[in-house]
Amino acid sequence: MQRRTGYVWHERFAWHDTGTHAGIFPSGGYVQPYRNFENPESKARLASLIEVSGLVDSLVRIPVRPVDEEDLARVHTSEHIERIRAQSDDGGGDAGDGFSPFGAGSYEIAKLAAGGTLVAAEAVLDGTVDNAYALVRPPGHHAEPDQGRGYCLFSNVGVAVQALRAAGRVRRVAIFDYDVHHGNGAQKIFWEDPDVLTISVHQDRLFPVDSGLVDEQGAGAGAGTNINVPLPAGSGDGAYWSVVEEVAGPAIRAFQPEIIIVSSGFDPSALDPLGRMSVTSRGFKGVAERLLAIADEVCEGRIVFSHEGGYSPVHVPFCGVAVIEALTGVETGVEDPFEISIGSSPTRELTEWQAGVIERSAELARALRIVV
Repeated sequence: MQRRTGYVWHERFAWHDTGTHAGIFPSGGYVQPYRNFENPESKARLASLIEVSGLVDSLVRIPVRPVDEEDLARVHTSEHIERIRAQSDDGGGDAGDGFSPFGAGSYEIAKLAAGGTLVAAEAVLDGTVDNAYALVRPPGHHAEPDQGRGYCLFSNVGVAVQALRAAGRVRRVAIFDYDVHHGNGAQKIFWEDPDVLTISVHQDRLFPVDSGLVDEQGAGAGAGTNINVPLPAGSGDGAYWSVVEEVAGPAIRAFQPEIIIVSSGFDPSALDPLGRMSVTSRGFKGVAERLLAIADEVCEGRIVFSHEGGYSPVHVPFCGVAVIEALTGVETGVEDPFEISIGSSPTRELTEWQAGVIERSAELARALRIVV
């Protein structure tokens, strides 16, 4: 079935400057200058493949606008917002953890990234499109109320959710995060919020190393609405598909959100330098297909994907196109050339030890009881 899929991309996202770090570390001494892992390449190359493949002709371009400070302030402290703005105006700085550099003008670009996620969700709720993919940068899922972390300045998804709620557009939202790193930002932002379900599947204790465990389930009125699935390193397509089927599906059906927002990180890719997972482009497409089916069942297909991590410039474009093929129902004929090396890997299959981890989280999902 072909769907109307919204698409957000702005060349300004590629202008967010993270400097000449050698991967994570600043250059100097014996560290030869190179590029930060978080650089424009994977996102800009995905935008290029969307165009060159002809997939862009099947998408509905959504004009992007920045959020304003009032939108940011629903999620972030005034001190954090002002710190990012002042550093941006002064030529650049760090988002807060010492490993998240940014250059001049990144405050404005980060507001545009959060705005990209927001306008995508607005278009879905308006019925202008059936679903949407927001290809935004910088990413957002590690940003906490009082600091940025892990390359993230502001919480793109969190800011969008709170803006929608403030405008009376939605009350109940589900966030599903499949980035290889834990979605600590949404967890912290919505920790005590009974109307936002947060589900994160990630590599166990990769980043942040002190968060993302199964027993972190929310507190107060939000107790039980935070679900983590910390998969062991090496997990592949089968494990991720099982998480959607056994954890996300039951939890989202019980929660009955009005919209699903997906933090779409392609760093579980088998070729990513910052993760040790084994997901293929077909694996990501299978995740998207399963999430679409859940959205069709629960919230009339209303689902938005907001781009997060993914640091293999050569593989992310094929993973992203595969996901957007699932969203649109359009087959481009683009073949992932890396399938020849990773497509038949035994790591694609669900293993007994991965299933055991998933079952612990599935128990929480099955126990979720929400009064609508």
